[in-house]
Amino acid sequence: MAGRSRNKRAALSRRHFLKRMGLASAVVGGGTLSACGNSPQAGGRSGEQGENPFKHGVASGDPLSDRVILWTRISSAASGTVAVRYVVAEDAELEERVLEGEAQAHPDRDYTIKIDAAGLDAGTSYYYRFSAEGWDSPVGRTRTAPSGSLDRLRVGVVSCASYAHGYFNAYRRLADRSDIDVVLHLGDYIYEYGTGQYGEVREYQPAAEILTLEDYRTRHGYYRLDTDLQEVHRQHPFITVWDDHETADNSWRDGASNHTEGDEGVWAQRKAWGIQAYYEWLPIREVEAGRPERIYRSFRYGDLADFVMLDTRLIARDEQAGLLEASSINDQARELLGSEQRGFLNSALADSGVAWKILGQQVMFGQLRIPSLPELSVLTGLPIPVLEALLRSLPIVGTGGLIINTDQWDGYRAERARVFDMIEALALDNVVVLTGDIHTSWGMDLTPDPANPLVYNPLNGNGSLGTEFVCTSVTSPGLEAAQRLVPLLKLLNPHMKYVDLAQKGYLLLDITQERVQGEWWYVDTVLEPSDAEFLGAAYAVASGSRHLVESESATEPRDSAAALAP
Repeated sequence: MAGRSRNKRAALSRRHFLKRMGLASAVVGGGTLSACGNSPQAGGRSGEQGENPFKHGVASGDPLSDRVILWTRISSAASGTVAVRYVVAEDAELEERVLEGEAQAHPDRDYTIKIDAAGLDAGTSYYYRFSAEGWDSPVGRTRTAPSGSLDRLRVGVVSCASYAHGYFNAYRRLADRSDIDVVLHLGDYIYEYGTGQYGEVREYQPAAEILTLEDYRTRHGYYRLDTDLQEVHRQHPFITVWDDHETADNSWRDGASNHTEGDEGVWAQRKAWGIQAYYEWLPIREVEAGRPERIYRSFRYGDLADFVMLDTRLIARDEQAGLLEASSINDQARELLGSEQRGFLNSALADSGVAWKILGQQVMFGQLRIPSLPELSVLTGLPIPVLEALLRSLPIVGTGGLIINTDQWDGYRAERARVFDMIEALALDNVVVLTGDIHTSWGMDLTPDPANPLVYNPLNGNGSLGTEFVCTSVTSPGLEAAQRLVPLLKLLNPHMKYVDLAQKGYLLLDITQERVQGEWWYVDTVLEPSDAEFLGAAYAVASGSRHLVESESATEPRDSAAALAP
């Protein structure tokens, strides 16, 4: 990391992989303009005192069939507690009211407010507003999860929004889509670096790397001044999970590559502060009282989809293996989810009654190897103890080819095998994995042994156990200079159907009983505000096929969606 001298462990993370390949693009400096200021729909006066306290906008999240979290923050010079009123209505004019009440904004929660608005109808759009200190907030729009029989869902998927690398045009394009049921944010909602340490398009506040609770709060608040981020929150409910940068780069259970205890304090405290600020500033419901580090949870959307949100980062991850630690990569005891979360996942997968099981998580599940080779055990027929001894003598190379990123599931092969075993034991046909983190776009079949023709046929998908859509980043840099190598990557990894290493944007999922289609929508630039977007590719998996096939066109928007908030 620029700007700081560190003694870092040599695990090959996403960023280390980019550096090692010599392909990380230079960031083009576009000035140091920030997106400070109020949204164009920033509410207005209802009285005569003070400054507008709603400068961070409104948000909603964690929708259930009868409730949803509503969020805002009181940003004023007031001390002590502040009374905040809220209203929920069926219409944008807030005349057909279904819920009203009052809450208190407290300094110990950084003056953030969360209302678990209950007693709502399933699959229904609502509008809401807060009032405090003589001011009204912007009007927000949200939607509860549906129940019962369901024909179609439209879901936005985003990750990796480095403020310093550019403008959040992808958020604005998602905000403009009125037919989105929910937005899944797969992590790296904020970045922890200081100004100029990683990206030079926009400056940060605070200017230094964030380390303390106040630092994390300030960084979240600075992000939430961005009008595009405000607008996507204002128009759609979010379901979020964190990745590493909500605390520090390449984090794991007991540390991070971007954390040195001698210089930056105790990791457990820094992690706790990052988690606390995350819960304060995101519209998320605490899953388990007194245990905020547990973020994994699930959401049922009628009989169509379960969204099972996982934590592959903070709660149980063992430290990333180094490049020369093949024996560690193949260690059966290595964990990414942990036994408790695996039990949760098994129960969530076993819970019947929906067409699709959709796993939202952080790091690439499918194999990324150069080249991808059949598993060594298949080639040799050696008994496991002999094979394990042989692996210890193979530096860098794990079974199945050269692993180039030990931060993803490739570095936790036993844990991935346990998930494959779950899917096979439960005889599941329709498992879709959603992934962020890697700043690039990938669509692939999921199979335990992708280069082995006895296990997997890349032409028809026989042997695949599921599919994976990896969304690109909102702004964070990818492998732009390596785009020309995409045909070679796909050749060396036959389970990969789509790869783009350059474009920024978001993933749109269109889900029906018959298929899930993923569409990669890209913006034309992140170096300045822009309204342009274009379809990069569309791939679908038919029910029961467990195999990605390219689609001829994008799906049509749903014409029955409720109007966007004014």
